[in-house]
Amino acid sequence: MSVSSSAAALGNRLDRLPLGSFHRRLVIALAGMILFEWVETYSFAFVVPALREQWGLSLSTVALVVGVGQLGAFAGGVVGGYLADRIGRRRTLLACVALYCAATVGCVLVQNKWQLVVARTAAQFGAQGMAVVAIVVLAEFVPAASRGRLQTHKVAVASLGIPIAAWAGYFFVPQWTWGWRLVFALGLFGIVFAWLVRRWVPESPRWLASRGEVEKADAIVSSMERQCGIQTPPDSETAVSPLAAPAPDRPRIGELWTGGNRRNFLVVTTMWVTGLLAYSAYNTWTPTLLSESGLDLDDTLLLSAVLATAAPLGALASVPLIDRWDRRHTQLVLGSLVGITLLMFAFVRELSAVLVLGCLVSVLFQMAVPFLQVYSAEIFPTRVRALGSGCANALSRIFNFGAPLLVATVYEIAGYTAVFVLLAALSAVGGIVAALFGTRTTCVSLEATTTSDHPLTRTESTAP
Repeated sequence: MSVSSSAAALGNRLDRLPLGSFHRRLVIALAGMILFEWVETYSFAFVVPALREQWGLSLSTVALVVGVGQLGAFAGGVVGGYLADRIGRRRTLLACVALYCAATVGCVLVQNKWQLVVARTAAQFGAQGMAVVAIVVLAEFVPAASRGRLQTHKVAVASLGIPIAAWAGYFFVPQWTWGWRLVFALGLFGIVFAWLVRRWVPESPRWLASRGEVEKADAIVSSMERQCGIQTPPDSETAVSPLAAPAPDRPRIGELWTGGNRRNFLVVTTMWVTGLLAYSAYNTWTPTLLSESGLDLDDTLLLSAVLATAAPLGALASVPLIDRWDRRHTQLVLGSLVGITLLMFAFVRELSAVLVLGCLVSVLFQMAVPFLQVYSAEIFPTRVRALGSGCANALSRIFNFGAPLLVATVYEIAGYTAVFVLLAALSAVGGIVAALFGTRTTCVSLEATTTSDHPLTRTESTAP
């Protein structure tokens, strides 16, 4: 039996599994780890006003810290994706967590802006590598009919990191001159869930099968079947062969530009670039821009905390939608709604209107996040799945390197309104590209999405 046939057989068994204790532990471990990564990532937005007061940071310096951090995230996405396809999902995930936690300690101890640049860049490297691999790990373990839903559960838990960072900023930053260090330190709790990943999450059987290690993959799937309370199917349709020849060792970036991978890579990259640029700029700059518009530090932090608290509601709202309709069309609708709401946000100044529209923007942005994450992990073959998803995500970080300077320039030249008009236009682009050029993946097995005879109908399996 060939590698592809063995992988298809294992994939078929994984897709037939009912959701059980293994899947619950998987989501808990990954979501908790990403939760505190989000705390660390978004904490910077809520400590910037204090750092500007204490260190006299200019807007251009803030843009430098954010922009160089995006370079670290770019490198983390590419390197993390490559290593996950080269040496395994699990080992890469744990290595990225170790680096991210070490860098977070550095963020807590920094004494000047240059140390902050270095520490934030290293933290973004580890955090981005970890995030990319976590998306792929969850996609490869979960049945096709529930893939989007469980990815959304992970995002819903992880998105709690935004209000945690925001409220920590509100309570800690004004109280002590060193309160912003406590906000950064919260990210270290992610190591607890990294320990759970080490204990509960095995290597991806799909990755093992793609490397020709079919016996190991079969043992993991059989263990999952026992935990889900079913017996290993004996029929030839789901049997695997230990004699499958191993696949080539090294994944190559050039593979992303061959065959159907090229179009998929361009589509996902466009979605990541436009979506992340708008989302990141909104979350990073809104507290600072509101402060520049006349709100004092306490009011700015309070308003930002309220807006951030609305974010997890968006992920929860996407749970019944993500596996119900074609993800491409849902992404188009969400992108359009985000753009319209940001346009309205651009023209209001009254505090109550800013609060209502800001909460709506946060909800809609967060609804779109799980769609983008799961889609980017579905359309590449297993041997370059992490690399493809990671590179697409990483390229968005390159564009984000210039985004802080772009936002600062637009604000200084054209003002507050122009910034949000720009973000509204970016928000709509990703959904349009997905609807016009994307591949159908909803409820389709991972093996089927990357073949020439890709089915356009739902799989026979139903959502457990």
